[in-house]
Amino acid sequence: MKIINLSMECYPVAKVGGLGDVVGALPKYLNRIEGIEDSVVMPWYNKIFVHEHEFEIVFDGWIHQSHHTFQVQVMKEKSKVLGFDLYLVKIPGLLDRDNPYGYWDESQQFLAFQHGVLHWLTAMQIRPDILHCHDYHTGLVPFMIENCPEFRFLKGVKTIGTIHNGEYQGQMNWEMSSYFPWFYGEQWGLLDWNGFINPLAAMIKCCHAFNAVSEGYLQELFENFRGLEGLVRQEHEKAYGIINGIDTEVWNPATDSFLDFNFSEENVVTGKQKNKIALCKEYNLNPDLPLFGFIGRFAGEKGADLLPDIIWRSIQETYGALNIIILGSGDKNIEYQLNELTKSYSNFALDLGYKEYLSHKIYASSDFLLMPSRVEPCGLNQMYAMRYGTVPIVRYTGGLRDTVEDVSSGGSGLNFGAATAKDAVHAIHRALHIYHNKELMQRLVHSNMNYDFSWEKSAERYLEMYRR
Repeated sequence: MKIINLSMECYPVAKVGGLGDVVGALPKYLNRIEGIEDSVVMPWYNKIFVHEHEFEIVFDGWIHQSHHTFQVQVMKEKSKVLGFDLYLVKIPGLLDRDNPYGYWDESQQFLAFQHGVLHWLTAMQIRPDILHCHDYHTGLVPFMIENCPEFRFLKGVKTIGTIHNGEYQGQMNWEMSSYFPWFYGEQWGLLDWNGFINPLAAMIKCCHAFNAVSEGYLQELFENFRGLEGLVRQEHEKAYGIINGIDTEVWNPATDSFLDFNFSEENVVTGKQKNKIALCKEYNLNPDLPLFGFIGRFAGEKGADLLPDIIWRSIQETYGALNIIILGSGDKNIEYQLNELTKSYSNFALDLGYKEYLSHKIYASSDFLLMPSRVEPCGLNQMYAMRYGTVPIVRYTGGLRDTVEDVSSGGSGLNFGAATAKDAVHAIHRALHIYHNKELMQRLVHSNMNYDFSWEKSAERYLEMYRR
């Protein structure tokens, strides 16, 4: 079975969130199964990985977008260092930038990527068994291979769509249709949703199967999908819920090169304490206090707007009997509020931006990880935390509901119901009681490290979907 993943992100080449982690791990684990050939195609970015590895040009061609002609180059990484074939699509002027997102013409970028990939596959007569499209950025591929004559060679290829985050759908005005490869005009309804082109809706309509990245999130989409609830109900027979895994070779505290001190389950208590002392020294925190961490984007869906109130309340109500460290960036107002709090509280540390090495250190050093998400399709942070012996404190939603059972029911962490600072701080109070019960805390730490969130299990679920 030959599978090609199409994605805007892939760790370690370029990663913004969980999408990059998934695409960097799933094909690696699937390729270990006999008879599977899985590869990744993504845009070229001006990134360290690209410059440090050797690539060969395997295709050089041209595509037309509206009144413009663009060169398309496809480059293949030579050494297969990631455990799968990696292809980068470079289109000068569109796909040759520093970052995956944030540009004014990103709709045109995503269209050019999809067009360029299908042009390459058609021109080189490469016909996979499955094209796996990740999120709306590649959601037009199922429509294009069936309705654009240019790609008739690919007609009938099976397509899978994965919804990593349904909050983002790529909606664009119909004027953008001039940037599409020519398609049969009578099929316009497959692209349309409420008078706009909606790539995520088009993916759900046209693909052979689609999945959400947890069973809990799939169920939520039936009721709350930013206007696509009726569509996903209509197409429910081809819907799957598959929880993401984590790459246990990358996320392994015993071998993690980012850590100051490696540890395993046998020496987790002393190992975590050593890492905690080192991190607290760097950020002027007290290592004798319990450490709560948050890692993520400062966005409403992550509950990041609650963080300033959570920090203020928890420090005030506990008389400063805890430390909090936050790594992230995003909404500038949230960044400003958090930065102001660092001036008032010595037991609160903030690092703005995203640093892969620091995220590993925070997982290894923290006693608890905060995830007050309003929306969490799967969530990987809670799995990373547990792998590193850290107890997750999560809002009961989406994939968090599937992976973190409350300690009161014999589970691995602490749940709270409403996305409010009050509920989150109540959970923090519960966490402090657990922390000071050393026997219970150590039992939680050890049991969390034994949870199996490996990609082997998730890859088998994807393979089952592919085969069906």
